Amino acid sequence: MMNPRQMQSMMRKMGINQHDLDASKVVISTDEGDLVFDTPQVAKVSLMGQETYQIIGTPTLHKKDSTPALSSDDIKTVVEQTGVSEDEARESLVKHKGDIAAAILELGSTE
Repeated sequence: MMNPRQMQSMMRKMGINQHDLDASKVVISTDEGDLVFDTPQVAKVSLMGQETYQIIGTPTLHKKDSTPALSSDDIKTVVEQTGVSEDEARESLVKHKGDIAAAILELGSTE
């Protein structure tokens, strides 16, 4: 087994430069959610003008909230335009991912 000093010397001779980064958290965003590495070990490796990052640690998946943020003004607008309750307006806005016009069209057509 090669000791770490020999390994670093050999890597430098091959044009590979590596140094550790002091990272407290790494977050990788995906369509499913965020992979969060708390207290990871991160190394930056440079080779022939390319930089790569190596992350060592155990991530946790923080799923994305699929419920859109609804403002009280949006809900009020749908209620005023359709005459439905706030709960019905909210349900329709969630169903249509916050699209006010689609919610009004759906609720207006059920009269």
